[in-house]
Amino acid sequence: MRQPRLASVVERRLLVNYRADPETVARLLPAPLRPQQIGGWAVAGICLIRLGQVRPSWAPRRLGLRSENAAHRIAVEWDGPQGPETGVYIPRRDSGSRVNVLAGGRLFPGPHHHASFDVSETPRDLHVAYVSRDGATEVKVDASLAEHLQGSELFDGMHEASAFFRRGSAGYSAGRDQRRLDGLKLDTASWHVEPLAVHRARSTFFDDEERFPRGSAVLDCALLMRDVPVTWKPLPPMPTADGAAAHS
Repeated sequence: MRQPRLASVVERRLLVNYRADPETVARLLPAPLRPQQIGGWAVAGICLIRLGQVRPSWAPRRLGLRSENAAHRIAVEWDGPQGPETGVYIPRRDSGSRVNVLAGGRLFPGPHHHASFDVSETPRDLHVAYVSRDGATEVKVDASLAEHLQGSELFDGMHEASAFFRRGSAGYSAGRDQRRLDGLKLDTASWHVEPLAVHRARSTFFDDEERFPRGSAVLDCALLMRDVPVTWKPLPPMPTADGAAAHS
């Protein structure tokens, strides 16, 4: 089924970013994707996003849906017709919305796993946690707004970090057809992110030492986007070089 072009508002998008060993990350990627590197590190992370007014771009806002969602992401690059291109590969998606779970892999790229979310927010402080119903993934993040980017070895400052993630707005996931990856691109004229100080970050995806041996994935920084209107544009499917897309 052809994926529709969707409109929504990003009510909250919390990006928790890890610097990771490129060889470890490469084992999680289907060809032709490879880890995008900064200073010898791969970049991976968790996107904890609440979407409002989600609807086909032609539909009125009052018909839109609201949902809490999460995606574990890896910054990647691949060779396009005009040279290297960049984006993210998403090995795992979770959602608090039954609609998203049913539509995952059909109307939306990649399967979505049903999860229970626990969210508490103020203008300055955020607590976002969830547990997937299949027991495979558990995430807990506590963070607060900060005056500047703290403790990052990937980025020199907010301008560099913001530009990096804006360039990586194309996301690919394994779909129902294992011979290809399905893609979606976030598009907005109102891009804006703020720095966060992370007080606690836990993810069973990154804490799994069979997937990430000790020291191969280290918390680096976090960014926050709020109240930004976006459009989600379907991308042409990407054939996998070996005919099989990777799954978490």
